[in-house]
Parts: sequence; C-alpha cells; structure tokens
Amino acid sequence: MSKSTYTRVAIVTGAAQGIGRTIALRLAADGLSVAVNDLESKLKDLQELVTEIEAKGGKALAVPADVSSEESVKSMVEKTVERLGRLDVMVANAGVDEQPTPIAELSMDKWRMLMSVNLDGVALCYKYAAAEMIKQGDGGRIIGASSICGKKGFAYAPAYSAAKFAVRGLTQCVALELAQYKITVNAYAPGVIATSMAAGAGGLDAIKEFMKLPSDTSIGSTDDVANFVSYVASPPVAVHDRTNGDPRRWDFVRLKEDIGLKESWI
Repeated sequence: MSKSTYTRVAIVTGAAQGIGRTIALRLAADGLSVAVNDLESKLKDLQELVTEIEAKGGKALAVPADVSSEESVKSMVEKTVERLGRLDVMVANAGVDEQPTPIAELSMDKWRMLMSVNLDGVALCYKYAAAEMIKQGDGGRIIGASSICGKKGFAYAPAYSAAKFAVRGLTQCVALELAQYKITVNAYAPGVIATSMAAGAGGLDAIKEFMKLPSDTSIGSTDDVANFVSYVASPPVAVHDRTNGDPRRWDFVRLKEDIGLKESWI
C-alpha cells in the first residue's frame, strides 16, 4: 500500500486524562487515527475522548487494557490493527506516581506495582509495537514516558526514579536495534507538569518543595509534551535520523527552533 493512500494510526496509553489525553487530541489534530487506552475502569473517560475526537472530524477507538499485562497489551495492538488497519505510532505514556517513601519503608508490593506499570508497561508496548511495525515493513515511531526523575535521582522516590531511569536505557537499546527497520524510538522526560496526577501528589507547590526546586520554577503544560510527541511522531524528515534514542544525537538547535523545547526535556 502506498504511503499516500492510508491514514497513519497511533496508540496512546494512559489517555483517559492528563498528558496522554492531550497527546491523543494532538495526534488526532495532526490527522492520525488514534486508539486511546487506559484501564477498563476509565472506559467512560475514553469513550468521551473518542466522541471529542470524532466531533472534530477525526477517527478514534477506545482500547481499554492493563499495560502491565502482556496478554492485554498484545490484544490492544491486535484490536487496533484489526479496527484501524495498521500501527504507525506507539506512545507508551501510561504510568503511576509514587508518594514520597523512605527506602527503609518501601514495600516490595509497592515496588513491583510501580515497576509493572512504569517499566514493564513501556517494554510491552515497545515489544508489540515493534513486532507489528517490522511486519508492516515501512518504519514507525515508538515513544515512551520517562521523567526528570529518570535523569536525576530524588530522595524518597526510589521506585519511580528507578523505573524512569530504566525507560531511558530501554529506549536507547531498542532504538539501536530497530533503526535497521526505519523505526525510531524516543522517550520524553518532562519536569513538573500541571496534571491531575500532580494534584494527587499534593499539588504543584508540594512537588516543587519535594524536588527542592525554586518556588518560581516554571510549570509545564500537557501541551508542551504533546508538541514534542507530535514532532517526533511526524513522518520521516532528515532530523529524525538524528533523534533515535541516543541523547548525544539530538539536534537541539532544530528542536528549539521548531517547538521551543529545552535541552533538559530530552
């Protein structure tokens, strides 16, 4: 099938709210058909998002699934391809936050829960997206969610930071592997973003205090992240050959000019 004859398709996990929801809306506005994912308990929110996308002339599909379950992720990808025809962009955005926890008090149940969503969920999305994109044979875009906590450790966030650091390592490894298939693999690592998850963590001021950030530190918006995802999810251009997983190969000047991105986000 000629690339000029099909609509590109994306999956966005954790799309019922916050960053994921904004990313889904942005990719739909970019002309992609979007499969939006979150837990089954958030199906109503997903259906409302689908309705909003369709009201704006887009095409969307709700695919509830638990990203920590391999069978669920496999089924999510299969359903997307069955209903929307293919898969071109995977945004492994789903994640859960960690309340400040001293390492001496960290339960292994909590550790495993955070890892299963924040790391295993990303790895599973990478795995099944890669398999489908390789089979299709015409490249693709895989994007994962890291964090500023994946670039710098913060006291009392051992499980969350460990998972987000691991996402960066995973992303760089998979990027090197999949480059031969013209599949780029990248991750975003935002700082403090105004979301309901941030509110649930005690609010933006509490997060700044926890991270020992100056009180006048600027707060990012979900649109900032969506702009970045839109950029790296876009069809192939020269810059993408230099933005595949390895942070040393990012064209910072181009990114700053195109979307106003700060180097600290990468």
